[in-house]
Amino acid sequence: MRVTIRLFAMQREQLGWKQRDFEMAEGSTIEDAWAQLVRGFPDLASAASSIRFARNGVYADRSERLSDGDELALIPPVAGGAPRRRIELWDEPFPADLERQLRETVATTADGAVVSFVGRTRETPGTPAPGEQPPEGIAGQVVEGLAYEAFEPMALTVLRAIADEIAERFGVERLAIVHRTGEVPLGEPSVLIVAAAEHRGAAFGACRYAIEELKARAPIWKQERYRDGSVWVGAPARHGAEDPGDG
Repeated sequence: MRVTIRLFAMQREQLGWKQRDFEMAEGSTIEDAWAQLVRGFPDLASAASSIRFARNGVYADRSERLSDGDELALIPPVAGGAPRRRIELWDEPFPADLERQLRETVATTADGAVVSFVGRTRETPGTPAPGEQPPEGIAGQVVEGLAYEAFEPMALTVLRAIADEIAERFGVERLAIVHRTGEVPLGEPSVLIVAAAEHRGAAFGACRYAIEELKARAPIWKQERYRDGSVWVGAPARHGAEDPGDG
């Protein structure tokens, strides 16, 4: 399929062209398009953490699939100084330095605190989802890995709403929430959250709120994998934000 890629501002000046058509494999995502572009123009790699994307004039996540005839615009940092925010779903293992990348993306010299949360796959089991009957034979076994499934468009919408709530409740605008989908082996990270703020209280509060609300509301499902079977775990999703007076 053919996709038109448009460049603006510093990327346009850097590469010396404004618009080009590229041939891509059917089913390619925006992330695939970015990877193909970086292979052809390695100087772009340094902008990976600051580039955003618009598909046919609408902001889009890197995991979104492209179609023949699409226009993909690379959006460099804008003059208005938008909040430093990354909300993403990943269907591949996190790079070893992703946490560092996220800290560098969200934090500024105005921030006296940067708080990170790393959620990892653990061997102890969780609570089976309502109606989910664990298979016979897995009693006493340890979890060997997790598999995550997401309703991606809705999950990203919920995560962005949580980020907006964090800005309102804690005054924290600089935030990253990155969650895995697919298979996650034992001991590997499945979610990374980084919050940057002037003071530690706001950063800690933002980070805790993000993971608690994500687990309660985002349509992301977790399956525990055992040697002799698997179990979906979780509880019914909460529709909206928890009342500040609760808990």
